[in-house]
Amino acid sequence: MTVLRTPGGRSLRWRPRSLVVVATAVLLAAGLGVLAVGGGDYPMSPADVLRTLTGGGTAAEEFIVGELRLPRLVTALGVGAALALSGAVVQTLLRNPLGSPDMIGITQGAATGGLIAVVLGGSSLALSGAALATGICTGLLIRAVAGARGLAGHRLVLVGIGFTAILTGVNGWLLTRAPLMDAARAVLWLTGSLDGRGWSQAVPLLGALAALTPVVLAGGRAMAMVELGDETATALGVPVTRVRQVLLGAAVLLASVAAAAAGPVSFVALTAPHLARRLTRAPGPNLVASALTGAVLLVGADLVAQRALAGQQLPVGVVTGVLGGTYLVWLLAARRAGRN
Repeated sequence: MTVLRTPGGRSLRWRPRSLVVVATAVLLAAGLGVLAVGGGDYPMSPADVLRTLTGGGTAAEEFIVGELRLPRLVTALGVGAALALSGAVVQTLLRNPLGSPDMIGITQGAATGGLIAVVLGGSSLALSGAALATGICTGLLIRAVAGARGLAGHRLVLVGIGFTAILTGVNGWLLTRAPLMDAARAVLWLTGSLDGRGWSQAVPLLGALAALTPVVLAGGRAMAMVELGDETATALGVPVTRVRQVLLGAAVLLASVAAAAAGPVSFVALTAPHLARRLTRAPGPNLVASALTGAVLLVGADLVAQRALAGQQLPVGVVTGVLGGTYLVWLLAARRAGRN
């Protein structure tokens, strides 16, 4: 760790390795983004993409980039960052490496709202709004059932797993009630998809990130203290209960907004914080590194989803599920081998 002292007497602590990881993630996100925008039925070279983004493209190129491909990229970046931040907060505050919105029922709750909108014949806007609303309501219900003491330890995770099981059954029943065409649309959304995403999804997502990210980052130091244990954090002057309530609430909102924008994309919230910690080798929640890692993961997964099969696009949730599940199995196997 390097300490930089300011003229006002304050000290800024930073880790060179973490800065390298953050800078690399920014460059990777930018490079993958240019490749993603340049792909498709109308291929464009990276130079053409950059020229169009700076206002030098033709009318056709500006329409393709600005109205068709750039909103999808922005949505992918925002969803990846939101899920990763949410996962980092949950894992840190619950002190559970398997804690994530996927595991505690938030994304399943958002999926229920989306399915209800589909069954009722709602529009894409109604689907997103319903997903956001039910994701938030699910978080409130889990909080109420877990109780005040349930915000620490394994109780919240166990309650969330119970809600996940209940909501999975409800979602299956809702799929059987939907018309065939609507059910097919719902299954695509449930898998997690960026297909057809426009500025109507990207702009609200960016607004939510702009509002919630400062809240989460401001609580980073307090989260690092809570990770040491409630008694230690309290002795250091951290209001543990209030920190958990505020930051877990922000995590629920981030996961719900992400699900509303792209469906319940799996494993990004679980995997990205783990990868960020392994790359930075730094203690604490690694919030900035986690958010950028999540953005890179989702943009990379979307690029694979678009180009893995010739003439056919995969839902991005399929790719994140395969990659995230493989990483989780490898991580568990490596830890078990380390104990033997």
